[in-house]
Amino acid sequence: MLRRYGDFEASEDALQEAMLAASRQWRRDGVPDDPTAWLITVASRRLLDGWRSDRARAQREDLVARQTSTREPLSRGADQQPVVDDSVLLLLLCCHPALPRPAQVALTLRAVGGLTTAQIARGFLVPEATTAQRISRAKARLRQLDTPFTTPPPNELPQRVEAVTQVLYLIFTEGHSSTSGAGLFDISLTNEAIRLTRELHHRLPRIPEISGLLALMLLTDARRAARTDADGQLIPLAEQDRTRWDQARIREGATLIETALPAGPVGPFQLQAAIAAVHSEAAASHLTDWPQIEVLYRMLSDIAPSSIVTLNHAVAVAMVHGPRAGLTRIQPLLQDRQLRQSHRLFAVRAHLLELDGQFGAAQRDYAAAARLTNSIPEQRYLNAAAARLDTAPA
Repeated sequence: MLRRYGDFEASEDALQEAMLAASRQWRRDGVPDDPTAWLITVASRRLLDGWRSDRARAQREDLVARQTSTREPLSRGADQQPVVDDSVLLLLLCCHPALPRPAQVALTLRAVGGLTTAQIARGFLVPEATTAQRISRAKARLRQLDTPFTTPPPNELPQRVEAVTQVLYLIFTEGHSSTSGAGLFDISLTNEAIRLTRELHHRLPRIPEISGLLALMLLTDARRAARTDADGQLIPLAEQDRTRWDQARIREGATLIETALPAGPVGPFQLQAAIAAVHSEAAASHLTDWPQIEVLYRMLSDIAPSSIVTLNHAVAVAMVHGPRAGLTRIQPLLQDRQLRQSHRLFAVRAHLLELDGQFGAAQRDYAAAARLTNSIPEQRYLNAAAARLDTAPA
């Protein structure tokens, strides 16, 4: 719809109205054979009806009407034209070069990924109000352009692909570790991120970073079944039953990254996939090749430095050189105001403090991390870790 009609907010509103109509009609008449086609057709009708009520848009309505198929009654089993899934193209369209990168990613996550403003804000480690402003300004900027949603020319493709890979990674990350709610993960988001990345890889198979992103998703998602117990409680990586890991996904991911690494410049997704592959090679936690992981994180810090990379690197350093070395690397992060609002910093520091025998400090950080996360499984795990240290020797 966005590509056809060129009006972001109107398309979004029309689709919401169509979903409301579906919630009523599908309950009464049953789900149609092609739900996507049903939603798009109804949303298109709502959008066109709105434009028809506005005489000032009469000329635009005539143009759009010529591009719209004949309106027919919608019912279960109706003969409808199949809808081509152009989600990847829509991702590229939303990542318009007229927008700054954070706005491109935030807008696309909201419009295509379906993430809430709060979820996007937590992914960026910024206040929700900041994210809302980014999305609002991005919509306003696109409205100012004459043709914001045309197929991108070849010279714009590399920049747009880079933004799209960030979007897909953030969708997957939110699905892999939900930032709020009762479940640890959201399979619908991880599956959709993998599906879209597969499609992007199919269309652009020679870009190593796309291969690296797909490999990273597959290798990470392969652990899903082992990440929770029968009651839905979180199981950390070191304690997971690795026989429950999806070996087919591990083999596919490992093959992808082994092929991508020699093919061109090494990017951050390839390095993260390589780290995930090293974890997947270890039959048990104590057999993990931590020195190799530490080297890979060092390389990642050189080409894509960030507070999260530093935090993960600190864990690898601790496993190679001892917990105090890791704690030393974390210390500067305590001055990062945004990261201090994330439970990750305190959860990692608590783990390293516990390894170092500083049980009182570890208990305080576990409790602080539990207060900062909105994920119920993570809250339970972190609170249990804090409670466990009540009985530890001083």
